[in-house]
Amino acid sequence: MAVNGKKIVALLPMKANSERVKGKNFREFNGKPLFRWILDTLLKVEEIDQIIINTDARDILAHNELTDSDHITIRDREPEICGDLVSMNLILANDLANIDADIYLMTHTTNPLLSANTIRNALKKFIGAQTEGKADSLFTVNKIQTRFYRADGSAINHDPDNLIRTQDLEPWFEENSNLYIFTRDSFSKTNARIGKQPMLFVEPPFESIDIDNQDDWDFASIAARYLLAQQGKTK
Repeated sequence: MAVNGKKIVALLPMKANSERVKGKNFREFNGKPLFRWILDTLLKVEEIDQIIINTDARDILAHNELTDSDHITIRDREPEICGDLVSMNLILANDLANIDADIYLMTHTTNPLLSANTIRNALKKFIGAQTEGKADSLFTVNKIQTRFYRADGSAINHDPDNLIRTQDLEPWFEENSNLYIFTRDSFSKTNARIGKQPMLFVEPPFESIDIDNQDDWDFASIAARYLLAQQGKTK
């Protein structure tokens, strides 16, 4: 369903190989393959017109009963942009060159707890800011207010001789790799998913877990079980 006449396409890149957690995109995660968590969430977002999966794992997806449909297009990743060391921006550039849209939304299989509501809110915020000329892109962040130190023990963002409450410290914002929203125009100016005038969108902490290693997997698995239990209580 286009929003304000704008076609919105979700980009969900997915590779067969994973260096730190072998096969994590297709490994069972609390009852279903990891990739199905974010895919099922994207399918709930009515504002998204099409989901593009750029992958070198079409056969594995087919084994998991996922093939092309009216709403999902699987694109075979071109050989020159395959591999663990290929920049994600090159993969996105390939999708943008072949898939037309007014707004692109990009996310990963490795953030299974990102909610449909957060995606909707981020889209609404971005479209409003874009209309007012205040932003050309958006990315999710974690808001952090704590004391940071360098490796030598020297303070970075506070004065050890004049301690103030952590909640009164200047907030810092960590890019969490969960969600990016951009346009073809903003991408062309930086060759990246973050444009020249980005908007930071603070994501609920519970949703921002990104699975990069086994410890992340274990933590996310516990969080997902809690989430499922809470959903069961509200039914």
